[in-house]
Amino acid sequence: MRILVTGGLGYIGSHCCIALHQAGFSPVIYDNLCNSSSRVLDQLEKICGQRFDFIEADLLDPVALQQAFAQYQPEAVFHFAALKAVGESVQQPLRYYQNNVAGTLNLLQQMQQAGCQRLIFSSSATVYGNPQFLPLTEQHPLGATNPYGWTKVMAEQMLQDLCHAQPGFLAIALRYFNPAGAHPSGLIGEDPRGIPNNLMPYVAQTAVGRRPFVSVYGQDYPTPDGTGVRDYIHVMDLAEGHVAAYQQLRSQSGFHAFNLGTGQGDSVLQLIAAFSAAAGREIPYQFSARRPGDIAASYADAGKALQQLGWRTRYDLGRMAEDSWRWQTQYPHGLEPSHDSI
Repeated sequence: MRILVTGGLGYIGSHCCIALHQAGFSPVIYDNLCNSSSRVLDQLEKICGQRFDFIEADLLDPVALQQAFAQYQPEAVFHFAALKAVGESVQQPLRYYQNNVAGTLNLLQQMQQAGCQRLIFSSSATVYGNPQFLPLTEQHPLGATNPYGWTKVMAEQMLQDLCHAQPGFLAIALRYFNPAGAHPSGLIGEDPRGIPNNLMPYVAQTAVGRRPFVSVYGQDYPTPDGTGVRDYIHVMDLAEGHVAAYQQLRSQSGFHAFNLGTGQGDSVLQLIAAFSAAAGREIPYQFSARRPGDIAASYADAGKALQQLGWRTRYDLGRMAEDSWRWQTQYPHGLEPSHDSI
């Protein structure tokens, strides 16, 4: 039971390969290494006791995709391959539309030609834009506040239209909130190149001495401690959510969307405190002005995933911090030290 995993060497994709393997599936990894490392393959082999097949290629290469489907004949695709930095998407919108939207279109065309009709799509809570109500349900109106978010909205629209036109097609959009943490082995984790876009790796790099302090953007939000509140979810909970979605719905068709989150929010200061406890040291931080476009709070209503998939999160913020710290201490400069730039 082969599953083609696009972006399978990235942060979420690699953890999902572990969850797929544990559930009895055989991941085939398709990744262009633009924001990942081939060394993740070695780490996955240590964790799973098996070396997964790997295709180094781009989604914008139709010949490589066609060959992948012909060679492996996967029963489904788990699609993680996307650029994901919000700020960068504002600076380079065309690059994001080309990679995320055109890449997904190319993938869908090749799936159609190969007769592969099952897709699990890595979406995002950014499709909800500025929250009109909290917690966010799947019925919240879609929109976006940046090009990255719009690429996810557009990809979801393509999937809905394809499911309408092709009744046998199954597309599951999983809308992530804020993935954090690492595999409990400490062998893989979030390994961003350059300055991290996500808070947890920035805090981890500060804790290990790579950065002088954490910048906390805004201390006057209408939240309990004045800092932004987000729904942090352990990356292994997230990975297991993908497998649960596929196992529950693989015999169905049509478009389905699910929030994957804990259902509660934690503030920036709460995350820093949790990481300080995990690391056994105080992590320095400094307040800065709010960033344009940031919102006060965002957290999920994950009730639909519980009811229809039987899935709920297992790990809290403390566990996310502990696992992230284990990864960071074992690999203080990530798997590719040459990519580190402060």
